[in-house]
Amino acid sequence: MTDLSSPSPMSLYSAIASRRDVRAEFSGDRIDDGVLRRILSAAHQAPSVGNTQPWDFVVVRSSDTLSTFATHVQEQRCAFADSLPPDRRATFDPIRIEGIETSGTGIVVTYDPSRGGRHVLGRATVDDTGLFSAVLAIENLWLAAVAESIGVGWVSFYDEAFLTELLDIPDPVRPIAWLCVGPVTELQRVPDLERFGWRRGRPLDDAIHHEKYRGESH
Repeated sequence: MTDLSSPSPMSLYSAIASRRDVRAEFSGDRIDDGVLRRILSAAHQAPSVGNTQPWDFVVVRSSDTLSTFATHVQEQRCAFADSLPPDRRATFDPIRIEGIETSGTGIVVTYDPSRGGRHVLGRATVDDTGLFSAVLAIENLWLAAVAESIGVGWVSFYDEAFLTELLDIPDPVRPIAWLCVGPVTELQRVPDLERFGWRRGRPLDDAIHHEKYRGESH
């Protein structure tokens, strides 16, 4: 098994509590190749249905590609802003949604539903378990990055067909996340969407049900 040892003494619970979706805090420095390798190794050791490991990681550092994608994301951001009622748009406008170019490194996580063939152990009745596996790899990557004092920002303002063509991703593979990854000046104590008044987090007790689900908690 790959050695995931890191100079960071951060505990798992501290990493979970410290994790933030980073936008404006990237320092402009590029992540060290050795650190990048460690966090990708952590991602690659995520659990997966049928041990299919249906993910791949496309590391993007070309300034032209980063710029092209950033322009596309900005167009999608404007389209979303235009769809909002005035009060929600006023809340949304100051929220930064990406750090594509300032992070200097994009990691595009893909999902290959054909990995493992037709008969994937554990996916026969719940097909989404394959996609869930790739998302677990993202969570591993994110927590490992926090332990390394590296920021991660998940960009979701994009058209999937555009990104598929931009990175020459073959069918039936899907890009499921563009992650901006790089050193940061700080990690915010309060998540951006709470700081800017978009939405507050739910208390844990509102999310816990016993024996049966009795409707949405309040």
